[in-house]
Amino acid sequence: MIPRLVNLSKAHSFFLFGARATGKTTFLEEQFSNAFKKQEIYWVDLLDPERERELSLRPMGLVEEILALKVKPKFIVIDEIQKVPKLLDVVHKCIQKHKFKFALTGSSARKLKRGSANLLAGRAFNFRIHPLT
Repeated sequence: MIPRLVNLSKAHSFFLFGARATGKTTFLEEQFSNAFKKQEIYWVDLLDPERERELSLRPMGLVEEILALKVKPKFIVIDEIQKVPKLLDVVHKCIQKHKFKFALTGSSARKLKRGSANLLAGRAFNFRIHPLT
């Protein structure tokens, strides 16, 4: 993988935005590779149609899943958050109530804003990955 100049915060929740196929998912997989081995990351892949449908119908199910884990994850990654914008309210609640940290990827901040999504003002940093040119 080509090294990126993005220096993510591991102490706070964050959004990682970028155009499609810029390597957001691969970048996060690399950044959290050691945590994966220790099972400290809970990964939610919204590109999986079943997972997307399930969380679209019942967003609070995510909280139940996380709280049912034996070990509290250090980070919860939600890949392609723009597919289920309702999850952002759940994320907000989890940050406030349970102090969970989230890494949220998406290709379109504009789509989220257009849908009046909760962009977690002051609760999550924003980072961007740009395509190689």
